[in-house]
Parts: sequence; structure tokens; C-alpha cells
Amino acid sequence: MALNTAIFDMDGLLIDSEPYWQEAAVETLAQFNIALTMEQYHFTTGLRTKEWLEYWFTYFDLDMRLAPATGETIVQKAIEKIKNKGEVMPGVHYILSYFKEKKFKIGLATSSPPALIEVVVDKLNIRDFFQAWSSAEILPHSKPHPQVYMNCAEKLDASPLECICFEDSFNGMISAKAARMQCVVVPAPELYEQAKWDAADLKLRSLNDYV
Repeated sequence: MALNTAIFDMDGLLIDSEPYWQEAAVETLAQFNIALTMEQYHFTTGLRTKEWLEYWFTYFDLDMRLAPATGETIVQKAIEKIKNKGEVMPGVHYILSYFKEKKFKIGLATSSPPALIEVVVDKLNIRDFFQAWSSAEILPHSKPHPQVYMNCAEKLDASPLECICFEDSFNGMISAKAARMQCVVVPAPELYEQAKWDAADLKLRSLNDYV
């Protein structure tokens, strides 16, 4: 099938929000005397907050009953930080305009909550590019499960085989590939050379590099 649909991840791809998710997590986990290494943090990038906390609460043997309130705190902190300090990633308006000119259907598939989607699309002035978006926060499964991409494709009335997805995280790449979609990855610079990205259809240093 010919490609006619482009679906984008959000955090770390469209907006430089990962540092603020990390800040929010670091500040909140500090109450439990926990400090994640960068390697640990990147390992769980792309998960929604619920699964992210379940993983680390289990890893550090913390009381899981505290996880829901901890998650709410992290999300609130992150949204506020991203709203105030988040910056557009290179090539965002170029890539969205590129697919709009080609008459592609354009969607957004993220692990972040709908409240953050609203903040980001308005902050970056990109709301009008998207015909649909899907938040794994309100779905039964999150990345690396393919549901959020499948859900977005369904909203766009697109076959998975007609979709090309753009991701920055390993969990997101697995999600897109599991949905049987093509996937372009734009990893963080310090992760670019890692072999794990070989499963992607294309690897770029910036959205500006897509032609």
C-alpha cells in the first residue's frame, strides 16, 4: 500500500519536553531518596507515567499504594514546566508542512495525557496540522504496546500499512513497528549510535533531514 498518513510522537520529537519530565520525576522521587541514572531514565522513556512508576516502584521496592499520588504530582509538575520552558524541536514546522502539502492525513500518538497535548499544540502553534490525536493515558495499553498507534490510525480512517510514524524513543519505535507501520526515529544525540535503532525504517538526526 502507498503511504498516505503520518503519525507523530510528541515528547522529545515535537517539543523538547524530556528534560522537564525528568526534572519533575527527579524532584518527586527525591522524597523516596531515589536518584535515577541517565541510563535508567532513558530505559523507560516513552512509557506513560503509570507504567513508568510501576516499573521503578517495583525496582526500588516502594509501596505501590503511593504510586497514584506520586504520578499525579509528576504529571502536574511536568505540564507546568513544559508550558513555561518547553521549546520546539528542530524541523517540526518543516515536517508537518511537508506532509500537509502532500495531502497526507496527520495524527499524533503519545503516552502523555490529553492536558499536555492541548498545551503543546497551542504552545507550538501546530494544532491545525492534526486531524486526530490519541493519548495512551486514556487507553488500556501504552507504548511499547501498539494500541495508541492503532487507535490514531483508526481515527484517521487509515490502514496501518498506509502509515509512517516518527519517534524518538525505543519504546515508541517498538510500538509503531508492532502496529505494522513504517517508523522513522530521531534519537537523542547521545543515543544516536546505539544498535537498537536498527529496527527502524530510517534514522535521522533531525526532522529537518527528512526528504
